[in-house]
Amino acid sequence: MTTTLMSSSSTTAATMEIRVRDLRPPERRRRRYPASIGAFSSPAGLHRRPWLARLRRALRDDLFVLRYQPIVSLHGGGVSHYEALIRLADNPDGLLEPPSGFLEAAERYGLIAEIDRLVLSKVAMLMGTELASTGARVAVNLSALSVTDGGMLGHIERELSRHCVEPDRLIIEITETAAICDMARAVAFCEGVQRIGGAIALDDFGAGFGSFHYLKHLPFRYLKIDGEFVRALPASHKDQLVVQALVGVAHGMGKQTIAEYVGDEPTIGLLRDYGVDYAQGFQVGRPVHQAEAFA
Repeated sequence: MTTTLMSSSSTTAATMEIRVRDLRPPERRRRRYPASIGAFSSPAGLHRRPWLARLRRALRDDLFVLRYQPIVSLHGGGVSHYEALIRLADNPDGLLEPPSGFLEAAERYGLIAEIDRLVLSKVAMLMGTELASTGARVAVNLSALSVTDGGMLGHIERELSRHCVEPDRLIIEITETAAICDMARAVAFCEGVQRIGGAIALDDFGAGFGSFHYLKHLPFRYLKIDGEFVRALPASHKDQLVVQALVGVAHGMGKQTIAEYVGDEPTIGLLRDYGVDYAQGFQVGRPVHQAEAFA
């Protein structure tokens, strides 16, 4: 990574995006919804049942925390926005629990919407206080259940108003691997977000069978290319063809692209040549505490 890309001085002048998503080494693991019933009702899934009390305690005692990973412009040179990653801080050894360990359980036990709302509130408060003077744009990744929740748009509007945050600073990211069962409600939600001034991003694009169905029906501004097509980009001709095709489709629709899982300089070079707008991954920055991210 070049010094220009990692320049921290550009952070305050740039727009920022924060979203919630599962990133484990090297930078993320996919979160999928919904979980199968068998995973929790079979003997093999019995060990997950203690999560119910643990998640309820985490919500009660405010034990969910966020970490921030930079997303870098491949053409402007500098940090453009950030992604917020949810973690659970309740381990006796002090290690943070990654979302892959609890989000599936949260969905199964009907707590995912409450967690999503909590994260939205935390992000709105951050934008209205420490990031107020930066004009930072923030993105929150919602579960499929929240996207089709008839009360979610109202919650977003109330939290933004409560913390005096302009709606155009908010981006809602929809995980492409999430199973959206009610497309009509999802479309209405996305249109509502855009109507109040926010934006929609399609996350993990290309990772699920519904990719192009979502592309056709959901209004969005950003398309995030799944890391499966990025991490081995320099060595895979197939991945190169897929990335170039996705960039062509997105740009043809007037949308912007973000490549995930960017792990080395040769990958950055190819992405730049293909016209990808932004890069995310360990090569351009690791998830860090809020105090370090916005210092």
